[in-house]
Amino acid sequence: MRKGHRKPIYPRVKRVLDVVISVMALLVIWPVMLVIALLVRRDGGPAFYAQSRVGRNGRLFRLYKFRSMKVGADRLEDILSPEELELYRKEYKLQNDPRITKLGNFLRKSSLDELPQLWNIIRGDMSLVGPRPLLPSELTGNYTPEERQQLMSMQPGLTGYWQAMSRNESSYATGERQRQELYYVGRVSFGMDVKIIFKTVERVITGKGAV
Repeated sequence: MRKGHRKPIYPRVKRVLDVVISVMALLVIWPVMLVIALLVRRDGGPAFYAQSRVGRNGRLFRLYKFRSMKVGADRLEDILSPEELELYRKEYKLQNDPRITKLGNFLRKSSLDELPQLWNIIRGDMSLVGPRPLLPSELTGNYTPEERQQLMSMQPGLTGYWQAMSRNESSYATGERQRQELYYVGRVSFGMDVKIIFKTVERVITGKGAV
């Protein structure tokens, strides 16, 4: 009986924690974010990058990051080789991506590029912990209709089981990334979220698994 009461309560508690922690974090780190924004702007491009991702119940939202790529990086055919383009279309990431700037490489390895997503959390687009927010093509190309429904049953996260446990060491091609994302959806709990946050901090500090 106690277990049955826990399920409807935790999503509400999770949302309160998301907002409180994100607001507190922004109040503390806004000077760091201002410095990062100014550094990113030095190459003449915008400080932030926004991209449409799939949220809860399939709703599209604009995910915000500090820009880590060169201006015009969305023109894939102009920058990537045919081999790199084929791999990117399969995994949606590349080792040694030629589009990433020197500062962007540091921001990605330290995960500082994702700090603007705290605003997405406050807006209700995302949670601190959840499945990774995916591109529409990424979702439809790698998950069955039933799996897509499972992923879209909850808000995507700033971090999640996949990032914490393997980050960029697992792939869509092997099916391991899909398995890890769905594993979290089926077992979400306060204890698991805390474990994921601590594991994410460990990976960020060590840089293990980062692209």
